Amino acid sequence: MRKLLVVQVAGLGWNLVEHYGQMHVGSHIELLPMAPCFPAVTCTAQAVFRTATPPAANAIVGNGRFDRLTRRTDFWNQSARLVRGDRIWAEHRARGGRVGLLFWQQSLGEDVDLVLSPAPIHKHHGGMIQDCYGQPPDLYAHLGRLLGRPFNLRHYWGPLAGARSSRWIVEATCAILADASRAPDLLLTYLPHLDYVLQRHGPDDERAVTPALQEVEKGLRRLNLAARTAGFDVLVWGDYAITAANGVVFPNRLLRERNLFAVRQVGRRTYPDLHASPALAMVDHQVAHVYLADPAQSAAVKACFQGVEGIADICQPTPTLHAEDGDLVLTAAPGHWFAYPWWNDAREAPDYACHVDIHSKIGFDPCELFWGWPPPAVSLNPTRVRGTHGRADVPACAGSTANDLHGATTLLELASRVKARLEA
Repeated sequence: MRKLLVVQVAGLGWNLVEHYGQMHVGSHIELLPMAPCFPAVTCTAQAVFRTATPPAANAIVGNGRFDRLTRRTDFWNQSARLVRGDRIWAEHRARGGRVGLLFWQQSLGEDVDLVLSPAPIHKHHGGMIQDCYGQPPDLYAHLGRLLGRPFNLRHYWGPLAGARSSRWIVEATCAILADASRAPDLLLTYLPHLDYVLQRHGPDDERAVTPALQEVEKGLRRLNLAARTAGFDVLVWGDYAITAANGVVFPNRLLRERNLFAVRQVGRRTYPDLHASPALAMVDHQVAHVYLADPAQSAAVKACFQGVEGIADICQPTPTLHAEDGDLVLTAAPGHWFAYPWWNDAREAPDYACHVDIHSKIGFDPCELFWGWPPPAVSLNPTRVRGTHGRADVPACAGSTANDLHGATTLLELASRVKARLEA
């Protein structure tokens, strides 16, 4: 098997190709439209790719999950064991093949030969120690020495997030490809910065998006050259398309107004009391999973959302194989997205609302991409968010130097083709 470099570009949708034209990334890669999974979010897309199975089978129904026993939400958990099912590379590794994952979510403990993932240490009295988890254990230190600097997590998420994160990952990927002693047969890497620009500015802001796309092109050309030199084919794919965000819906406010979402008053602030809440909405861009303490209240909870502007669909899913779905699943209307706040008065907001805190909030918070006041606080104003994703009705895209991987019409088909290639 010819070796393969897989490059996932966050937010690389077909709408960008239609508006800005084909990207010139070398090695004759033509990007073509490809239907994403649903929900069209990072962790779900990566789980579909890694297992060649839909979310109902791999149990990743979003970037977060809700533990019904402990009544806790859990966003961006990095454990690979959350992803159920055999990996597309399982047979390849059983035959002695080598696999690496760079900056993919839920990669800690994965059955691969090489892993690199952000893993900061949160200090007891606040602040953090920046670090990355690596396997082999010396991998991150080795790359830091080669590149002359460590990876800066503040460029990976938060108000300072931007193209410097992708540049470091590109350099690290090229360094691994050039090192025959470390380079695996299958290497999967990730470029994040386009996603930040699109969420901040929307896909139609040419002054912001054009430089971000040029940065993607530059990174992909470097990766293509390094891959070709090392004897690798290249697969580039986008996980979802980001569309314009013009409206925001607050499901937990709607639940609280009907006494279906409980809070604790701590001083002037309120914190969610999920143990006493009949319902909660775990929001994730354009999808919200609503979990009920008592399924008999489904009709009452559903009534909270019926006829609400910005909600396109209220689904009561058939229980999945691993029952990770909410009891109700809300899908936003085009141009809308779901925000997690349950309060109307900012003085009620919990202390973590104005900080980058991806683990405490009961939903994904794109406001963390903007500065608030005073710095280093982040914004509490959701109307600043100009781009969103999660719906599956807008194509992503993919392209490859390998004929057997080119032209897949769905993400599931693309993953199946990679699996077949590895097993051939």
